[in-house]
Amino acid sequence: QVQLVESGGGLVQPGGSLRLSCAASGFTFSSYGMSWYRQGPGKERELVAAITSAGGSTNYAASVKDRFTISRDNAKNTVYLQMNSLKPEDTAVYYCNAGRRPFGSWGQGTQVTVSS
Repeated sequence: QVQLVESGGGLVQPGGSLRLSCAASGFTFSSYGMSWYRQGPGKERELVAAITSAGGSTNYAASVKDRFTISRDNAKNTVYLQMNSLKPEDTAVYYCNAGRRPFGSWGQGTQVTVSS
């Protein structure tokens, strides 16, 4: 079965950096585009970044463009989100999933808290 395990979140000061990882299994990872989503307190889940199956193209929400970078390592079945210049409004639970047609089963996500 499909399994998505997010990790790398934590507490960081404004202006700091974190790198999130998503370990995937149960499907042919290299055949799927992948995305990162986040959900802040009282908000709906939001798409923040996407990457094509071979990693050739990326896309970002305007709120994170130029600060976040999505990447993937198909040999490791892992997608990453490098988060720089973090702001308090980036505080959320971050999730990964397939990009075009997300799987019905989501992981637990990883909490990112940006606070001084």
